Amino acid sequence: MDHDENRLIAERRAKLDKLREAGQAYPNDFRKTAVAAELSCTYGGLENEVLEARGISVSVAGRMMAKRVMGKASFVRLNDVSGDIQLFLERDALPEGVYQGFKTWDVGDIVGATGTLFKTRTGELTVRAAEIRLLAKSLRPLPEKFHGLADTETRYRQRYLDLIMSEESREIFRQRSRMISLTRQYLDSRGFLEVETPMMQTLPGGANARPFVTHHNALDLDMYLRIAPELFLKRLVVGGFERVYEINRNFRNEGLSTRHNPEFTMLELYRAYADCDEMMDLTEELIRCLARGLLGKARVEFQGAEYDLRPAFRRASMEELVAEAVPETDPSRLRDAVYLRSLAESAGVHLTGGEGAGKLLADVFEKTVEPLLQQPVFVTGFPAEVSPLARARPGDEFLTDRFELFLAGREIANGFSELNDPEEQAARFRAQVARKSDGDEEAMFYDADYIRALEYGMAPTGGLGVGMDRLAMFLTDSPSIRDVLLFPHMRPEADS
Repeated sequence: MDHDENRLIAERRAKLDKLREAGQAYPNDFRKTAVAAELSCTYGGLENEVLEARGISVSVAGRMMAKRVMGKASFVRLNDVSGDIQLFLERDALPEGVYQGFKTWDVGDIVGATGTLFKTRTGELTVRAAEIRLLAKSLRPLPEKFHGLADTETRYRQRYLDLIMSEESREIFRQRSRMISLTRQYLDSRGFLEVETPMMQTLPGGANARPFVTHHNALDLDMYLRIAPELFLKRLVVGGFERVYEINRNFRNEGLSTRHNPEFTMLELYRAYADCDEMMDLTEELIRCLARGLLGKARVEFQGAEYDLRPAFRRASMEELVAEAVPETDPSRLRDAVYLRSLAESAGVHLTGGEGAGKLLADVFEKTVEPLLQQPVFVTGFPAEVSPLARARPGDEFLTDRFELFLAGREIANGFSELNDPEEQAARFRAQVARKSDGDEEAMFYDADYIRALEYGMAPTGGLGVGMDRLAMFLTDSPSIRDVLLFPHMRPEADS
């Protein structure tokens, strides 16, 4: 904080001290009757003569973003949750002493005003104030209007300040909220039941990821923040809920990037008597529906490129896409571990030495193909080695009936025909435990209760997970996941 800012804060604190002495600091008895956008929509089309004749009285409140004092009269730009409204103040139209007090107020203060509507000579809808009050003193000066928050880190750390200064940021989070609401409407209308499952678990499951560990004092028990709700949701399918979903917070102890945050939002759903093909159909329809609901169209502009969501999304196997992307690939050898290890090394994949052919194929795909997948494509045919919860493909034990949807070079969704054979699932868990013993911190635990649930019988089921943060990035044209998270994780600020 520089010297000038310290001086301004000191001046504002002195003004607050005077308000406290007068018993006028932080009142809570002003009530607004309208917001800016509502006034503009209802009265913005009327001529001034009509407004003046009607004498429409309103009470508005918000943050003072600009003030222009012209002797005995002043204009104020007031910002509320819906937008801006102008206030017009005249010394002689206000109670004794109010105008003099107003002139000491600062940009950033929260104020409330009551008055009648009129239009200025330039045609701007304005409130002619008969009463104005200071409701909350702003002790810190706002950034300069024309510079705003140029520093990205400050925008993320002080989201409240970013939202004050940027209508664009506010609109991104409104759109995100609408996206979540539309998702619920879509699923509810199709007979899905929204449920809640535990965030703290004795065993983390449902994904290959390193968990966060916490401790329950009363039980003297280490617990894990969930990495996915999958195994609990499928227990509900066993119990007879045939269509369930959860819009959930997951926690994975991984790095930070423009696409990764350790705490993130997923949609997970399960539908009995369905398979991965039907989950692809549902995913495609949902994303197209969200685009139209938010943007009014199925053509989306993202980071300078156009994405047309109207045609059917391409569906291609992992092996097919690797063969297309990697020059001189021999498609007949894409299940040969020795050959795949050579491809992986050439692609710069970090290897530990314990990878099988399935893991190597997935690593080569991630390194060489994923960035190329710009237009929407369902990647199918994931190896069983990297898909411990997915049903094996009939007649091809190397693969599972699993897909991932890629859009704009990033994974958006992951789904599969669920593995419901308890004995095969137990064997897959044991293989994961062996990998964990070999040092793989992302391998799964053996969940004996989940196996017991499957032993009661789970209907054939299709499952889907959608990364809501990444989808929000795409639909709001935001380059970083931090742009669509109100409070993204960051390193603590250094002590000043």
